[in-house]
Amino acid sequence: MSAPDDATTIQTQRVAPDYIAHWVVKSARTEEMVRWYGTVFGAEIAYQDSEITFLTWDDESHRLAIIAVPKPVKFLFPFAKLRRKAYGIDHIALTFRSLERLLENYVRLKRQGILPVWSINHGPTISLYYEDPDGIRLEFQVENFDPDNTAAFFFTEEFARNPIGVNIDPDYLLSRLRNGATHEELRPREAGTRPGRPVVANKKTITPKTL
Repeated sequence: MSAPDDATTIQTQRVAPDYIAHWVVKSARTEEMVRWYGTVFGAEIAYQDSEITFLTWDDESHRLAIIAVPKPVKFLFPFAKLRRKAYGIDHIALTFRSLERLLENYVRLKRQGILPVWSINHGPTISLYYEDPDGIRLEFQVENFDPDNTAAFFFTEEFARNPIGVNIDPDYLLSRLRNGATHEELRPREAGTRPGRPVVANKKTITPKTL
């Protein structure tokens, strides 16, 4: 194949990075952020000076970098935590390999006083949303299907009727799991609604807290 043909082939192929390496935030709450990510992720400081902190929790050199800005800056932007509700990146999603791991982590964090701001079965995923001290929202999720069936779910009548999902009670879901229910049995969106409680679905799940 000639060089021009090679170039044409490369241009027409879909090219994407292999994985996400890290994200970087500017914060006036470095100490709080280090403590929070230490609790939630088991993050350790890989490097720190007066201007930047690198945190890691796996084999990557750093997964999160925190650029320190003067503490008074947070008073100049009193509504900074609300920015994501209107504009820009809304959240970062991170996947657990199993529903049990997701829910046992929920219990671990609950004991530390860290609770999700939103717990929902979207259909494709069961998701727990958390916010760090600067209001950055992280979605901890487990996939309900394999990739092919997840893609197919988006074209079902169920998804057309309810593209957002159904609020869930993580404690109830975990109690069912511990009593022998399988992920397949807990996958339906209303499976996480405690008996006797109303099913909160679709746009009714959107509140000032969950938005």
